[in-house]
Amino acid sequence: MSQRVRVRFAPSPTGPLHIGGVRTALFNYLFAKKHQGDFILRIEDTDQTRYVEGAEKYIIEALDWLNIPFDEGPGKERDCGPYRQSERKELYRAYADRLIAEGKAYYAFDTAEELQEARKLAESIGETFIYNHSNRGRLKNAIALSSETVEKMIAEGQEFVIRFKSPANMTLELNDIIRGNLQIDTNTLDDKVLFKSDGMPTYHLANIVDDHLMRVTHVIRGEEWLPSLALHQMLYDALGWQAPQFAHLPLIMKPVGKGKLSKRDAEAGGYPVYPLQWKTATENYMGYREEGYFPNAVINMLALLGWNPGTEQELFSLDELTQLFSLERVHKSGAKFDPEKTKWFQHHYLQEVSDRDLVVPFQNLLHSKKIVTDIDVLKVISLVKERATFIEDLWEQSSFFFMAPTNFDEKSAQKAFKDDTPILLKEVVTILKSIEDFNVDSLSESIKGWITAQGIGFGKVMMPLRLALVGEMKGPDVFDILSVIGKKDSIQRIDFAISAMN
Repeated sequence: MSQRVRVRFAPSPTGPLHIGGVRTALFNYLFAKKHQGDFILRIEDTDQTRYVEGAEKYIIEALDWLNIPFDEGPGKERDCGPYRQSERKELYRAYADRLIAEGKAYYAFDTAEELQEARKLAESIGETFIYNHSNRGRLKNAIALSSETVEKMIAEGQEFVIRFKSPANMTLELNDIIRGNLQIDTNTLDDKVLFKSDGMPTYHLANIVDDHLMRVTHVIRGEEWLPSLALHQMLYDALGWQAPQFAHLPLIMKPVGKGKLSKRDAEAGGYPVYPLQWKTATENYMGYREEGYFPNAVINMLALLGWNPGTEQELFSLDELTQLFSLERVHKSGAKFDPEKTKWFQHHYLQEVSDRDLVVPFQNLLHSKKIVTDIDVLKVISLVKERATFIEDLWEQSSFFFMAPTNFDEKSAQKAFKDDTPILLKEVVTILKSIEDFNVDSLSESIKGWITAQGIGFGKVMMPLRLALVGEMKGPDVFDILSVIGKKDSIQRIDFAISAMN
């Protein structure tokens, strides 16, 4: 590409950033980085009625946590700023006025009540109301009214909007990198509002002007904006500008059934659809970060929602994704979200972390549970990590190392504790007391040797021994457990189990 690639992620600050938006940001980031281009963040806050305090900060924090930071945007000002549309509003009116002067847009004074009446009238004769060439000559606008009347209404302060004048009887030839060539009959299009009565531009005008002024070369956005493509292309043409290349990403679908993935699906399924927790006086949505996911697990999951490299590979570093990503391999059809697959990625990335690097977060976890111990935490992590998906799981898998059982799983006890179990466990205690070097090898050799010599079934000893140490039939090798908790604690636990049986 001869022109420097510039892409933008342009969310509205109306609440937390859904993972559909995060995926859009990710694909923009990957495309920019692959082509040594720029990734821009633009905050599209023209609709001030929907502005939510803290949403912009949330968006920036989410991108930083995911390690896909923007190159320019709020707080990273360059020559294309400012990057909040509310701070650029003086720019847009000039372009709307230019379109009016060139006869490509017009003032419209229709009230909401008058438009509602027009819709009812159309419905009464079995038609759908579309404000365009078919009726704009009969409505309350600068096309139907004289220029003197229009000037008088504006001077009197009557509220108006500025509408784009869609052409009639044309077939638009559009191109989308993902979806190919598209044809649109302009007779099906309405004359969209470009400027609202509150003095703010609509998304459509602000979007086009900003993309042009920010030198955006590729617009990569969600499928929900595909119906706007025709208007945007016509606006570029009307203003005499070269349009960027467009790519509309597929929807993210719910795990079960049909339809887009929503926060309600997440609440019902007990999984996050937001990168970070979002908490207000009335809302509290879980986030991937707070649920214990690693950012690279979330990135890996999102990358494969609607894209694949053409191979069977599923695990990618961010650098690998950057090298392999292409818009041509993005799917057209919706991508089904799979929360269990996200856990699969998370499990993989936890296993990739060195045991030593998990010591501090695990110690923090123990501290939060008010556990004070001199047990070798590194050894515990090495024994249970394989069964863990989240750092919290390390505790689930290892709590018995730090807390002696006070009761025993009932089903396991019925199976493991027999009439002669107390006698056998007392023999085990005697053996443990005699072992000087309390390590796995000496423990295994002494206890297995005694079992073999006595001709006892291994299950008759090892099952109740595990239950005595753990309280359940779970955990790593019994001899590993004995060596970690030590001689004194091991004997105390076995003695407690014997007394409980008696």
